[in-house]
Amino acid sequence: MTGPRVSGATGRTDVSGPHGVLISGENRASVRELRPAVFLDRDGTLIVDKHYLREPDEVQLMPDAANLVRKLNYMLYPAIVVTNQSGIAQGLLTEADYDAVRRRVDDLISERGAFIDQHYHCPHHPDFTGPCGCRKPGTVLYERAVVEHAINPAMSLWIGDRWRDIAPALHFSGRGILVPTAETPPEEIEQARAQCEVAENLLDVIHHLPGR
Repeated sequence: MTGPRVSGATGRTDVSGPHGVLISGENRASVRELRPAVFLDRDGTLIVDKHYLREPDEVQLMPDAANLVRKLNYMLYPAIVVTNQSGIAQGLLTEADYDAVRRRVDDLISERGAFIDQHYHCPHHPDFTGPCGCRKPGTVLYERAVVEHAINPAMSLWIGDRWRDIAPALHFSGRGILVPTAETPPEEIEQARAQCEVAENLLDVIHHLPGR
């Protein structure tokens, strides 16, 4: 089974950090230097969910997605995308397909004056590659991001359209906001209302960012 993928370099981990995450010498930061971040789901949150998207030309930003990312850039909060891409394990798309779509997302965001700090994705599916820790709501990719971007997860925000996207906020004592779409199961909306937060849309999220 191949491991989780990240667009960017990683460092050696050897020092304990927040929530038991290991931090390497080159990535080490004091608690005072750690900063909040915003973890964004991709499909159904940043872009319209086309299900196993492999064609860059089909990428369509969700309303106010670029405005949200631009606001995060302005606030100096790392905007980090974490996405499950099980279509890779299922043979429905390739790593090259995923990377082409990722670049298109970055281009569309950049054209609107904003940028994503980093993308992480899990290419696995339990029925095809066995269990893994990086498939959301698993926390492996978030732990990696915490190390690589000197993040305080307890001060961070998770945003997505499914419960699995925001459930890791509970593990890290952070803040989760569900932004439902027509495909969000009602029981997940109720679970988010009980344990996290629910926003009507991304514009609503912008209005409730800390320190706005």
